[in-house]
Amino acid sequence: MLPAVQALEEVEGVAASDVFAHVSGQDRPVVFRGLIADWPLVQAARRSQQAAAAYLLEFDSGQPVTAFIGETDTRGRIFYNDDLSATNFAQSRVGFAEVLDKLRLHADDPRPPTMYVGSSAIDLCLPGLSAENSLPPGPHRASVRIWLGNRTRVAAHYDALENIACVCGGRRRFTLFPPDQLANLYVGPMELTPAGQQISLVDFENPDLDRHPRFADALEQARSAVLEPGDAIFIPPMWWHHVEGLDPFNILINHWWREVPEYMGAPNDALLHAILDIRDLPPAQRRAWQGLFEHYVFDADEGTAAHIPEHSRGVLGPLDENIARRLRSLLRNKLNR
Repeated sequence: MLPAVQALEEVEGVAASDVFAHVSGQDRPVVFRGLIADWPLVQAARRSQQAAAAYLLEFDSGQPVTAFIGETDTRGRIFYNDDLSATNFAQSRVGFAEVLDKLRLHADDPRPPTMYVGSSAIDLCLPGLSAENSLPPGPHRASVRIWLGNRTRVAAHYDALENIACVCGGRRRFTLFPPDQLANLYVGPMELTPAGQQISLVDFENPDLDRHPRFADALEQARSAVLEPGDAIFIPPMWWHHVEGLDPFNILINHWWREVPEYMGAPNDALLHAILDIRDLPPAQRRAWQGLFEHYVFDADEGTAAHIPEHSRGVLGPLDENIARRLRSLLRNKLNR
């Protein structure tokens, strides 16, 4: 088990209608106690697992979802096999009713097989559920998704999107780390990932500080909280978060969005381009490119291109939809050479 870490900031009394405004521009995580306590799904889950399952099935479209199914010896850890050549679970496209039935069958098992459904779009698999079980629309269009399973452990990972995660059934422990803890989390491969994002290779249930000594430094920056049904947490972009389902039946609904125009690209694409084009250059050239990135990207301001007539600034001017389209076309042409 992890040693005690500092508690996440908590607030109470924020109305669901105000939560997007509350977190706008914020770069620190925060827990909202009781934010969604009045959702029908939360109330059903508080009555029983059976009541929550029956409520969810009222909205079942028959659309299959992707389930992660692991053996009992994985102890709920969504991870890799021993040599990181594959994951430690199988993926299967199954009906939502089948998932709920398997969770019911193993609810009392002390060592059940791992069953986990992550990031399923509610409007596809459970149309109508979001009408009374999602946050009021904010200024940015959010993608609303459901996650459920039994006692699972999702390794620390980051998302590039803003995130408000709402715990609807069961308890979940969130352990978060600031973005600058990347090097101390011993992050795994980019291409082979359990669910699309790189994850920490540290076993949070039994951290091996001989193998991962810098993880001790990460723990000094960690923040943690256990969320009850009805609670929610705001996770800023790029914050690493380790998520544990603590009960035999857990349900979460999250809201992902970006506070930037939709025409902007995905930053991770730029990282992959930099690995391809820059990382293995000779050191002097790499440092020169670092200077260019700092000048044109990380330290860019109104003065960066002030010496160029406005009509000639092109991509050095303010980014808009037309320039974004030109940049994508330019990139496609260069990559297809």
